Amino acid sequence: MSNPYVFIVGCPRSGTTLLQRMVNAHPKIAVMPEAPWMYQLFKQRNGITPHGTVTADLIPALLEHPKFATLGITRDQLLPLIGEDQHPTYAAFVRRIFDLYGMMQGKDLVGNKTPGLVRRLEVVHEHWPEARIINLIRDGRDVFLSMKNRPLHSHDSEAHPGWTEDPVSRGALWWELSVQLGRKAGKSLGPRLYYEVRYESLVNHPTEACARLCDFLEVPQSDAMLRFYESGKTKKASRPLIPGLRDWRSQMSAEDIERFESAAGKMLDDLGYPRAFPHPSPELVERSVRMRRLLLAASPRYARAYEGDELRT
Repeated sequence: MSNPYVFIVGCPRSGTTLLQRMVNAHPKIAVMPEAPWMYQLFKQRNGITPHGTVTADLIPALLEHPKFATLGITRDQLLPLIGEDQHPTYAAFVRRIFDLYGMMQGKDLVGNKTPGLVRRLEVVHEHWPEARIINLIRDGRDVFLSMKNRPLHSHDSEAHPGWTEDPVSRGALWWELSVQLGRKAGKSLGPRLYYEVRYESLVNHPTEACARLCDFLEVPQSDAMLRFYESGKTKKASRPLIPGLRDWRSQMSAEDIERFESAAGKMLDDLGYPRAFPHPSPELVERSVRMRRLLLAASPRYARAYEGDELRT
């Protein structure tokens, strides 16, 4: 049971923070907050040799990253993880950071919650092949309600004026893409390393959902996961599970629902989420197909996620 032990991923605004807090409440598992530095710093290669080993130059970049600062790990704690005569790989160095964080939290197993890694699971598996993946999936229409007033982190989309003309379809396609990439990677990982959780099951049937999570993680079941809010340090963090915070049926206009379903209806069908508009207008379907093609043309990696699939809704 080496660290990183588990990664919690999913389309942003799907409830991954809630899942993180529930798993973190387990007496054997610590889940560190979002860590985009894991892939950002590796991509920048600052402090990483051409052979993939780590040098001390990586430490200032780590300490300057705002997300890493939330861990409370100091320079004096990081230096011994590299050592004067050691040349650990980047994957091994990050593993030692996880171990250190677990020691600070008094737990042996350490995971991480970074939603965006759902689009990079092949990279995660390459570096940490024994890490388990929990992919949280939520009805995309409720995800849209949560994300519509927040910036959508997609540099690819900003290059295409047509992509910004319809924020509902944009949100639908971004949700669909995240789910598609996560599920496609999950098929290659297999059931020992990959597990899907529905947000709706998590909030409506938490006891059963937590029991199944513990089975997947191979840890004893713990009621502490259901009482995660007892350790909350703010009013919001102390709030217990509240089903129905987002409800597309009552909080989303009929026009927006049809737009969303015209773009991501096939994925809703695949996941078993019922549509309000089984047959959206041909005009909306045509626009959605055009927008999806813009997205796929912007990134070969995204296009590979749809290989063999028809561009239909």
